[in-house]
Amino acid sequence: MRFDLNDLRLFVTAAEEGNLTRAAGRHNLSLAAVSARIKALEGQTGQALLYRQARGVQLSPPGQAFLHHARMILHQVEQMRMDMSDYAGGHRGHLRVFANTTAVTDFLPELLPSYLAENPQVSIDLQEKPNTAIVRGVLDGHADLGIVAGQVDTLGLERLHFSTDRLVLATARSHHLASRRQVAFAETLDEDAIGMQPGSTLSLFLSQVTEEIGRPMKLRIQLTSFDAMCRMIGAGVGVGIVPESTAYRYREAMGLALIDLSDPWSVRERYIVTRERGSLPGYAQSLIDRLCTHFAKARDAT
Repeated sequence: MRFDLNDLRLFVTAAEEGNLTRAAGRHNLSLAAVSARIKALEGQTGQALLYRQARGVQLSPPGQAFLHHARMILHQVEQMRMDMSDYAGGHRGHLRVFANTTAVTDFLPELLPSYLAENPQVSIDLQEKPNTAIVRGVLDGHADLGIVAGQVDTLGLERLHFSTDRLVLATARSHHLASRRQVAFAETLDEDAIGMQPGSTLSLFLSQVTEEIGRPMKLRIQLTSFDAMCRMIGAGVGVGIVPESTAYRYREAMGLALIDLSDPWSVRERYIVTRERGSLPGYAQSLIDRLCTHFAKARDAT
């Protein structure tokens, strides 16, 4: 069944007035037009919604149920109109962000609390995705912003460089590789390894690297956060490839040794990708500015 909203409003008025003539007056319609539209509603439902009486109309049992639902529908439509008006005025917003593992588990949890506190009417849908899925999601309109790292084909999207990170090997300080200044990733493949969960950006990336080398990692356990990885590494369970920014955060507390990787892919440029930055709402621009400012200050401090 498909109902015209004006017909629903007319029915609610008729039920409240208990009189078709007064309902017609409130809606600037003729009595014949009101009667015809009520009959059309009854035809759609297959039920008599009103009892016609000499002094007016009265709701039938199906009419009472119909009135309840009509009021709910009209209330929801009005709420939707108000919400859309808020969005159009920039007072409310919903931001969809696809990002890689490091962004989701490392620096965004540090940045987003203050951003959300300053933008109480903005909500964020943050999803961890592989780099290729991030780019495709932004391109297809499933995400407003994407955060990627490394060599990624951005398929013509606008991209903004905001920081540089590198992957390093983290070990316990007692590990035999801990004294090395630099190591090739291939040299680590004989070691027991701690990894991120399957499907994470870093896990997928390292899987591609090991396929090219032709040797797999000796994964002992895969975890959902870099925090958990570093705890396991510091306890001597195995070695792990982690972002340098994360590794430095946990180095002292968890007794880590950090060794540079000689592989060129270990240096990872980070980009924000959008379809058209200039068309983004103000609250999205604000998040981009916050990211860039945060990492600019970090660079100045080093």
